[in-house]
Amino acid sequence: MRDDEIRVTVIRYGDRRFFMMRYQDPITGRQIARSTGTTSRREAERRAAKWEAELREGRYRPASRITWAEFRDQYEQQKLASLAEKTQEAAATAMNHLERVIDPQRLASLTPVTLSRFQTALRREGMKDATIAAYLAHLRPAFSWAVSMGMLPKTPEIHMPKRAKGRRLMRGRPITTEEFERMIKAVPKVRKSDPEHWDRYLTGIWLSGLRLEESAVLSWDEDAPFAVDLSGRHPRFRIYAEAEKGHQDRLLPMTPDFAAFLLETPNDERVGRVFKLVGLRTGKPITPRRVGRVVSAIGRRAKVVVNKAEGKFASAHDLRRTFGTRWARRVMPATLQLLMRHRTIETTMKY
Repeated sequence: MRDDEIRVTVIRYGDRRFFMMRYQDPITGRQIARSTGTTSRREAERRAAKWEAELREGRYRPASRITWAEFRDQYEQQKLASLAEKTQEAAATAMNHLERVIDPQRLASLTPVTLSRFQTALRREGMKDATIAAYLAHLRPAFSWAVSMGMLPKTPEIHMPKRAKGRRLMRGRPITTEEFERMIKAVPKVRKSDPEHWDRYLTGIWLSGLRLEESAVLSWDEDAPFAVDLSGRHPRFRIYAEAEKGHQDRLLPMTPDFAAFLLETPNDERVGRVFKLVGLRTGKPITPRRVGRVVSAIGRRAKVVVNKAEGKFASAHDLRRTFGTRWARRVMPATLQLLMRHRTIETTMKY
């Protein structure tokens, strides 16, 4: 199409309230029309002139006609499927909330105004700004992918919640040895049927600094995604890419006290998951989310408060935070980064 062949004219249809503006596509010969949104001819002509300039400069692109359902299906199959499982779950949760609140019919209907309404609705439901920001952070790359695939002309601008910007404040804190001992004493009150397993689990994450998801799947089996490696002089963690936050195969060190803790396990019991946490009714391994709820229940029963403002009790992450604080006094930051399995040294230094 030659830009100088585009001529936008203003016309008034008898059954329309506003003036229309239109041009003829030089290639297809079709008339392309849109409303000016005004009843003033002078303003309509001004808007027609602006549209003509955009067309000639190649800045205008027609809105995509792809439906939201079509977009989501393609995004999940072509992009999300290659990402980590947790990323897939988080993105799906964000899109589920968007569908619940906005119910978009077409992808192009998601404008800055629409996304602002989405934020407002979630906030009225009592959702925290940090959570809203996390959902928006997963929607933004989805829209960018749509642009790269020609489904959208440009990424809709997203105004992140102001209170979610800047340095993130910790919701918890490291706990003391006395508080940890109180949690151990509270275990039988929360898990009457299998206290020995949870006593061992709490001790394990206290000594290892494992993430909740890591601790729930840590295995003795060599072919497991996240396993104990006993092939060298000292026990190590062997992590395959699919189970590692940094998405690469790695052999990483563990602290001597946790290694000694693991080696107390008899050889004939070194099979399957290191921490055998199972449901009382099903007898099957419980999910990391359920593990986290039980640990939090133990923290609540032990009355270990880590955030008075929010009334938050000790959790599995607070035990990991304690591990990092304890070892920060003993090793250099680069070593602590390996022990914490942080992807970057910036993360280690920030916390």
